[in-house]
Amino acid sequence: MDERMNERVNERVDEQADEVRWGEGDVGLDTDVTASLRAGMARGVLSFPLTAFHDDGSLDLDGFRAHLAGQLAAGPGALFPACGTGEFFSLDEDEYRQVVTVAVQETAGRVPVVAGVGYGWAQAVRFARIAEEAGADALLVLPHYLVSAPQEGLVGQLEQLAARTRLPLVAYQRGQVAFGTEAFRRITRIPGVIGLKDGHSDLDRLRRLTLAAPEDFLFFNGAATAEIQARAYAAVGVPAYSSAVHAFAPEIAVAFFTALREDDALVEKLLRDFYVPLVELRDRTPGYAVSLVKAAARLRGRPAGPVRAPLTDPSASDLAELRTLLASGLDLVGATL
Repeated sequence: MDERMNERVNERVDEQADEVRWGEGDVGLDTDVTASLRAGMARGVLSFPLTAFHDDGSLDLDGFRAHLAGQLAAGPGALFPACGTGEFFSLDEDEYRQVVTVAVQETAGRVPVVAGVGYGWAQAVRFARIAEEAGADALLVLPHYLVSAPQEGLVGQLEQLAARTRLPLVAYQRGQVAFGTEAFRRITRIPGVIGLKDGHSDLDRLRRLTLAAPEDFLFFNGAATAEIQARAYAAVGVPAYSSAVHAFAPEIAVAFFTALREDDALVEKLLRDFYVPLVELRDRTPGYAVSLVKAAARLRGRPAGPVRAPLTDPSASDLAELRTLLASGLDLVGATL
Protein backbone atom coordinates (compact mmCIF):
# COMPACT_ATOMS: atom_id res chain seq x y z
CA MET A 1 0.00 0.00 0.00
CA ASP A 2 1.47 3.40 -0.93
CA GLU A 3 2.08 6.26 1.53
CA ARG A 4 -1.02 8.17 0.44
CA MET A 5 -3.19 5.12 1.15
CA ASN A 6 -1.69 4.70 4.61
CA GLU A 7 -2.30 8.34 5.48
CA ARG A 8 -5.94 8.12 4.41
CA VAL A 9 -6.52 4.92 6.39
CA ASN A 10 -4.92 6.40 9.51
CA GLU A 11 -6.98 9.58 9.23
CA ARG A 12 -10.20 7.59 8.94
CA VAL A 13 -9.33 5.35 11.89
CA ASP A 14 -8.64 8.44 14.03
CA GLU A 15 -11.95 10.00 12.99
CA GLN A 16 -13.85 6.88 14.01
CA ALA A 17 -11.95 6.13 17.22
CA ASP A 18 -14.60 7.63 19.51
CA GLU A 19 -17.65 6.33 17.65
CA VAL A 20 -19.69 3.54 19.24
CA ARG A 21 -20.46 0.34 17.42
CA TRP A 22 -23.84 -0.62 16.10
CA GLY A 23 -26.21 -1.92 18.73
CA GLU A 24 -24.84 0.28 21.52
CA GLY A 25 -27.43 3.01 21.34
CA ASP A 26 -26.12 5.48 18.72
CA VAL A 27 -27.66 5.32 15.25
CA GLY A 28 -26.41 8.70 14.02
CA LEU A 29 -24.09 7.25 11.38
CA ASP A 30 -26.88 4.99 10.14
CA THR A 31 -29.19 7.97 9.72
CA ASP A 32 -26.52 10.04 7.96
CA VAL A 33 -25.54 7.31 5.50
CA THR A 34 -29.16 6.41 4.81
CA ALA A 35 -29.99 10.03 4.03
CA SER A 36 -26.92 10.40 1.81
CA LEU A 37 -27.72 7.22 -0.11
CA ARG A 38 -31.37 8.19 -0.49
CA ALA A 39 -30.38 11.57 -1.93
CA GLY A 40 -27.85 9.93 -4.26
CA MET A 41 -30.39 7.38 -5.51
CA ALA A 42 -32.76 10.20 -6.40
CA ARG A 43 -30.24 12.13 -8.46
CA GLY A 44 -28.34 9.44 -10.36
CA VAL A 45 -27.68 5.79 -11.08
CA LEU A 46 -25.56 3.70 -8.73
CA SER A 47 -22.07 3.03 -10.08
CA PHE A 48 -20.47 -0.40 -9.70
CA PRO A 49 -16.93 0.22 -10.95
CA LEU A 50 -14.71 -2.34 -12.59
CA THR A 51 -11.52 -3.51 -10.90
CA ALA A 52 -8.69 -2.95 -13.37
CA PHE A 53 -6.09 -5.67 -13.93
CA HIS A 54 -2.89 -5.76 -15.97
CA ASP A 55 -2.64 -8.26 -18.80
CA ASP A 56 -0.88 -10.69 -16.44
CA GLY A 57 -3.85 -10.53 -14.06
CA SER A 58 -2.21 -8.38 -11.40
CA LEU A 59 -4.02 -5.42 -9.88
CA ASP A 60 -3.75 -2.17 -11.88
CA LEU A 61 -4.32 0.62 -9.36
CA ASP A 62 -3.45 3.41 -11.80
CA GLY A 63 -6.00 2.03 -14.24
CA PHE A 64 -8.53 1.75 -11.44
CA ARG A 65 -7.98 5.38 -10.46
CA ALA A 66 -8.50 6.48 -14.07
CA HIS A 67 -11.68 4.40 -14.29
CA LEU A 68 -13.02 5.91 -11.07
CA ALA A 69 -12.35 9.42 -12.35
CA GLY A 70 -14.57 8.75 -15.36
CA GLN A 71 -17.27 7.20 -13.20
CA LEU A 72 -17.33 10.09 -10.75
CA ALA A 73 -17.31 12.72 -13.49
CA ALA A 74 -20.64 11.33 -14.71
CA GLY A 75 -22.31 12.10 -11.37
CA PRO A 76 -23.45 8.74 -9.95
CA GLY A 77 -25.63 8.55 -6.85
CA ALA A 78 -23.11 6.34 -5.02
CA LEU A 79 -20.05 4.21 -5.71
CA PHE A 80 -20.01 0.45 -4.99
CA PRO A 81 -16.40 -0.81 -5.37
CA ALA A 82 -15.36 -4.45 -5.05
CA CYS A 83 -18.84 -5.83 -5.70
CA GLY A 84 -19.99 -8.24 -8.43
CA THR A 85 -19.00 -6.06 -11.40
CA GLY A 86 -15.76 -5.30 -9.58
CA GLU A 87 -14.95 -9.03 -9.29
CA PHE A 88 -15.01 -9.14 -5.48
CA PHE A 89 -14.92 -12.93 -5.71
CA SER A 90 -11.48 -12.74 -7.38
CA LEU A 91 -9.77 -10.38 -4.92
CA ASP A 92 -7.59 -11.38 -1.99
CA GLU A 93 -7.77 -9.33 1.18
CA ASP A 94 -4.79 -7.10 0.39
CA GLU A 95 -6.13 -6.34 -3.09
CA TYR A 96 -9.54 -5.62 -1.59
CA ARG A 97 -7.96 -3.18 0.87
CA GLN A 98 -6.21 -1.34 -1.95
CA VAL A 99 -9.33 -1.18 -4.13
CA VAL A 100 -11.58 0.17 -1.37
CA THR A 101 -8.93 2.61 -0.14
CA VAL A 102 -8.40 4.04 -3.63
CA ALA A 103 -12.17 4.33 -4.11
CA VAL A 104 -12.46 6.34 -0.88
CA GLN A 105 -9.52 8.53 -1.85
CA GLU A 106 -10.78 9.29 -5.33
CA THR A 107 -14.36 9.87 -4.20
CA ALA A 108 -13.19 12.31 -1.50
CA GLY A 109 -16.62 12.46 0.12
CA ARG A 110 -18.51 13.46 -3.04
CA VAL A 111 -20.78 10.40 -2.93
CA PRO A 112 -21.15 7.47 -0.50
CA VAL A 113 -18.76 4.55 -0.94
CA VAL A 114 -20.43 1.17 -0.34
CA ALA A 115 -17.95 -1.72 -0.43
CA GLY A 116 -18.89 -5.32 -1.15
CA VAL A 117 -18.43 -8.06 1.45
CA GLY A 118 -19.37 -11.70 1.20
CA TYR A 119 -18.86 -15.44 1.76
CA GLY A 120 -19.86 -16.73 5.22
CA TRP A 121 -20.27 -14.16 7.98
CA ALA A 122 -16.87 -14.88 9.56
CA GLN A 123 -15.07 -14.09 6.31
CA ALA A 124 -17.43 -11.20 5.58
CA VAL A 125 -16.40 -9.69 8.92
CA ARG A 126 -12.75 -9.74 7.84
CA PHE A 127 -13.61 -7.78 4.70
CA ALA A 128 -15.89 -5.47 6.70
CA ARG A 129 -13.04 -4.54 9.03
CA ILE A 130 -10.80 -3.81 6.08
CA ALA A 131 -13.51 -1.60 4.57
CA GLU A 132 -13.93 0.23 7.88
CA GLU A 133 -10.21 0.97 8.05
CA ALA A 134 -10.19 2.08 4.41
CA GLY A 135 -12.95 4.62 5.09
CA ALA A 136 -15.98 3.09 3.35
CA ASP A 137 -19.37 4.50 4.32
CA ALA A 138 -21.41 1.27 4.16
CA LEU A 139 -21.30 -2.35 3.02
CA LEU A 140 -23.22 -4.34 0.41
CA VAL A 141 -23.64 -7.89 1.72
CA LEU A 142 -23.27 -10.15 -1.30
CA PRO A 143 -25.01 -13.57 -1.32
CA HIS A 144 -23.19 -16.13 0.79
CA TYR A 145 -21.08 -18.84 -0.79
CA LEU A 146 -22.36 -22.11 -2.26
CA VAL A 147 -25.00 -23.53 0.08
CA SER A 148 -28.74 -22.98 0.25
CA ALA A 149 -30.01 -21.83 3.63
CA PRO A 150 -33.33 -21.51 5.49
CA GLN A 151 -34.82 -18.12 6.29
CA GLU A 152 -33.53 -18.31 9.87
CA GLY A 153 -30.00 -18.70 8.56
CA LEU A 154 -30.33 -15.78 6.16
CA VAL A 155 -31.37 -13.57 9.07
CA GLY A 156 -28.57 -14.97 11.23
CA GLN A 157 -25.94 -14.17 8.58
CA LEU A 158 -26.86 -10.49 8.74
CA GLU A 159 -27.19 -10.49 12.53
CA GLN A 160 -23.68 -11.90 12.95
CA LEU A 161 -22.14 -9.41 10.56
CA ALA A 162 -24.06 -6.40 11.88
CA ALA A 163 -22.93 -7.18 15.43
CA ARG A 164 -19.28 -7.01 14.32
CA THR A 165 -19.08 -3.87 12.19
CA ARG A 166 -19.86 -0.22 12.75
CA LEU A 167 -20.76 0.24 9.06
CA PRO A 168 -24.37 0.19 7.82
CA LEU A 169 -25.36 -2.84 5.77
CA VAL A 170 -27.34 -3.16 2.55
CA ALA A 171 -28.55 -6.73 2.09
CA TYR A 172 -28.50 -8.25 -1.40
CA GLN A 173 -31.03 -10.88 -2.39
CA ARG A 174 -30.04 -12.83 -5.45
CA GLY A 175 -29.27 -16.44 -6.27
CA GLN A 176 -29.74 -18.55 -3.15
CA VAL A 177 -30.74 -15.53 -1.01
CA ALA A 178 -34.44 -14.63 -1.15
CA PHE A 179 -36.15 -13.19 1.89
CA GLY A 180 -39.69 -14.09 2.86
CA THR A 181 -41.82 -11.35 4.38
CA GLU A 182 -41.38 -12.39 8.01
CA ALA A 183 -37.61 -12.86 7.69
CA PHE A 184 -37.41 -9.53 5.96
CA ARG A 185 -39.26 -7.81 8.80
CA ARG A 186 -36.65 -9.25 11.14
CA ILE A 187 -33.69 -7.98 9.15
CA THR A 188 -35.16 -4.48 8.99
CA ARG A 189 -35.02 -4.50 12.80
CA ILE A 190 -31.33 -5.45 12.94
CA PRO A 191 -29.39 -2.33 14.03
CA GLY A 192 -27.34 -1.10 11.10
CA VAL A 193 -29.25 -2.82 8.26
CA ILE A 194 -30.48 0.08 6.16
CA GLY A 195 -31.48 -1.30 2.78
CA LEU A 196 -32.04 -4.08 0.26
CA LYS A 197 -30.71 -4.59 -3.24
CA ASP A 198 -32.98 -6.91 -5.22
CA GLY A 199 -31.69 -9.08 -8.04
CA HIS A 200 -34.54 -11.56 -8.34
CA SER A 201 -37.04 -9.37 -10.21
CA ASP A 202 -39.93 -11.17 -8.50
CA LEU A 203 -42.06 -8.03 -8.35
CA ASP A 204 -44.91 -9.64 -6.44
CA ARG A 205 -42.55 -10.68 -3.64
CA LEU A 206 -40.70 -7.37 -3.79
CA ARG A 207 -43.92 -5.39 -3.42
CA ARG A 208 -44.75 -7.35 -0.28
CA LEU A 209 -41.33 -6.46 1.12
CA THR A 210 -41.68 -2.76 0.35
CA LEU A 211 -45.04 -2.73 2.14
CA ALA A 212 -43.52 -4.50 5.16
CA ALA A 213 -40.52 -2.18 5.43
CA PRO A 214 -40.06 0.82 7.71
CA GLU A 215 -40.58 4.15 5.97
CA ASP A 216 -36.88 5.05 5.84
CA PHE A 217 -35.67 1.66 4.55
CA LEU A 218 -33.80 1.81 1.23
CA PHE A 219 -34.54 -0.35 -1.81
CA PHE A 220 -32.90 -0.47 -5.20
CA ASN A 221 -33.16 -2.49 -8.37
CA GLY A 222 -30.10 -4.67 -8.76
CA ALA A 223 -31.29 -6.84 -11.64
CA ALA A 224 -28.74 -7.62 -14.33
CA THR A 225 -28.96 -4.76 -16.84
CA ALA A 226 -31.41 -3.06 -14.50
CA GLU A 227 -32.58 -0.52 -17.07
CA ILE A 228 -34.65 -3.21 -18.79
CA GLN A 229 -36.91 -3.45 -15.75
CA ALA A 230 -36.56 0.08 -14.39
CA ARG A 231 -40.17 1.05 -15.10
CA ALA A 232 -41.55 -2.16 -13.60
CA TYR A 233 -39.50 -1.72 -10.42
CA ALA A 234 -40.58 1.91 -10.13
CA ALA A 235 -44.20 0.78 -10.32
CA VAL A 236 -43.75 -1.22 -7.09
CA GLY A 237 -42.01 1.62 -5.31
CA VAL A 238 -38.36 0.97 -6.23
CA PRO A 239 -37.21 3.65 -8.71
CA ALA A 240 -33.49 3.56 -7.84
CA TYR A 241 -31.22 1.16 -9.70
CA SER A 242 -27.64 0.12 -10.34
CA SER A 243 -26.22 0.33 -13.84
CA ALA A 244 -23.53 -1.92 -15.30
CA VAL A 245 -23.66 0.19 -18.47
CA HIS A 246 -22.46 3.15 -16.41
CA ALA A 247 -19.14 1.31 -16.01
CA PHE A 248 -18.34 1.56 -19.74
CA ALA A 249 -20.78 4.09 -21.22
CA PRO A 250 -21.88 6.59 -18.59
CA GLU A 251 -23.19 8.79 -21.42
CA ILE A 252 -25.80 6.14 -22.23
CA ALA A 253 -26.60 5.37 -18.60
CA VAL A 254 -27.08 9.03 -17.69
CA ALA A 255 -29.14 9.75 -20.81
CA PHE A 256 -31.41 6.80 -20.03
CA PHE A 257 -31.80 7.86 -16.38
CA THR A 258 -32.73 11.40 -17.42
CA ALA A 259 -35.14 10.25 -20.13
CA LEU A 260 -36.80 7.85 -17.71
CA ARG A 261 -37.44 10.63 -15.22
CA GLU A 262 -38.82 12.88 -17.95
CA ASP A 263 -40.85 10.13 -19.66
CA ASP A 264 -38.96 10.85 -22.85
CA ALA A 265 -39.32 8.70 -25.99
CA LEU A 266 -35.57 8.09 -25.86
CA VAL A 267 -36.24 5.42 -23.23
CA GLU A 268 -37.99 3.13 -25.70
CA LYS A 269 -35.42 3.74 -28.40
CA LEU A 270 -32.52 2.91 -26.08
CA LEU A 271 -34.30 -0.17 -24.78
CA ARG A 272 -35.11 -1.46 -28.24
CA ASP A 273 -31.87 -0.60 -30.04
CA PHE A 274 -29.27 -0.91 -27.30
CA TYR A 275 -30.29 -2.50 -23.98
CA VAL A 276 -32.28 -5.47 -25.28
CA PRO A 277 -29.62 -6.49 -27.85
CA LEU A 278 -27.00 -6.10 -25.10
CA VAL A 279 -28.94 -8.46 -22.85
CA GLU A 280 -29.31 -10.98 -25.65
CA LEU A 281 -25.55 -10.90 -26.19
CA ARG A 282 -24.92 -11.11 -22.44
CA ASP A 283 -27.10 -14.19 -22.06
CA ARG A 284 -25.10 -16.25 -24.54
CA THR A 285 -22.29 -17.09 -22.14
CA PRO A 286 -22.15 -17.45 -18.34
CA GLY A 287 -20.17 -14.61 -16.79
CA TYR A 288 -20.72 -12.18 -19.66
CA ALA A 289 -22.56 -9.86 -17.25
CA VAL A 290 -19.05 -8.85 -16.13
CA SER A 291 -16.91 -9.89 -19.11
CA LEU A 292 -18.86 -7.79 -21.63
CA VAL A 293 -18.69 -4.75 -19.37
CA LYS A 294 -14.91 -4.99 -19.14
CA ALA A 295 -14.59 -5.66 -22.85
CA ALA A 296 -16.73 -2.62 -23.67
CA ALA A 297 -14.54 -0.47 -21.43
CA ARG A 298 -11.45 -1.70 -23.29
CA LEU A 299 -13.11 -0.94 -26.63
CA ARG A 300 -13.37 2.67 -25.47
CA GLY A 301 -9.70 2.77 -24.51
CA ARG A 302 -10.39 2.57 -20.79
CA PRO A 303 -7.79 0.77 -18.59
CA ALA A 304 -9.91 -2.15 -17.40
CA GLY A 305 -7.78 -5.13 -18.40
CA PRO A 306 -8.99 -8.74 -18.63
CA VAL A 307 -11.31 -10.61 -16.29
CA ARG A 308 -9.87 -13.18 -13.93
CA ALA A 309 -10.76 -16.86 -14.08
CA PRO A 310 -13.27 -18.43 -13.70
CA LEU A 311 -14.64 -15.69 -15.97
CA THR A 312 -13.47 -15.52 -19.58
CA ASP A 313 -13.14 -12.63 -21.99
CA PRO A 314 -15.56 -12.49 -24.94
CA SER A 315 -14.85 -14.37 -28.15
CA ALA A 316 -13.66 -12.43 -31.20
CA SER A 317 -17.07 -12.66 -32.86
CA ASP A 318 -18.92 -11.52 -29.73
CA LEU A 319 -16.43 -8.69 -29.29
CA ALA A 320 -17.08 -7.49 -32.84
CA GLU A 321 -20.82 -7.56 -32.20
CA LEU A 322 -20.32 -5.67 -28.95
CA ARG A 323 -18.32 -2.98 -30.74
CA THR A 324 -21.12 -2.43 -33.28
CA LEU A 325 -23.77 -2.35 -30.57
CA LEU A 326 -21.78 0.05 -28.40
CA ALA A 327 -21.16 2.45 -31.28
CA SER A 328 -24.87 2.40 -32.08
CA GLY A 329 -25.87 3.07 -28.46
CA LEU A 330 -23.44 5.95 -28.12
CA ASP A 331 -24.71 7.44 -31.38
CA LEU A 332 -28.25 7.45 -29.96
CA VAL A 333 -27.14 9.80 -27.17
CA GLY A 334 -24.81 11.94 -29.28
CA ALA A 335 -21.54 10.35 -28.16
CA THR A 336 -18.83 8.42 -30.00
CA LEU A 337 -16.83 5.28 -29.42
